[in-house]
Amino acid sequence: MRKLISTGSPFEKTAGYSRAVVQGDWCFVSGTTGYDYAAMTMPDSVTDQTRNALATIAGALEQGGFSMADVVRAHYYVTDRSHVDIVFPILGETFGEIRPAATMIVCQLNKPEMKIEIEVTALRRGSQPT
Repeated sequence: MRKLISTGSPFEKTAGYSRAVVQGDWCFVSGTTGYDYAAMTMPDSVTDQTRNALATIAGALEQGGFSMADVVRAHYYVTDRSHVDIVFPILGETFGEIRPAATMIVCQLNKPEMKIEIEVTALRRGSQPT
């Protein structure tokens, strides 16, 4: 069974993607930036963007019947090497006990105001891959 998760972001329809897709015991969360979707604004700081992205991801996982504790893989994309040491402690607050396999890449993102994008994959705890 496949379930599509939406945050209501206009970008999802425009670009033709889902915030997350649940397939069986797996949940694949799309790259998520730091937008505040209630206000449709992007905060200036990478700290606030990181916290917003993690909150959006947590909400998408919850809609799919998962939690952050189910995350087994994370990809982090930052636009400047100086952001790495800023976001590491925030990521540690969220994933310190979960410890998913992770990769961080320094790159450009779609819009100049975007400083971080986070993508995760979750496997429902207690489940075996099918």
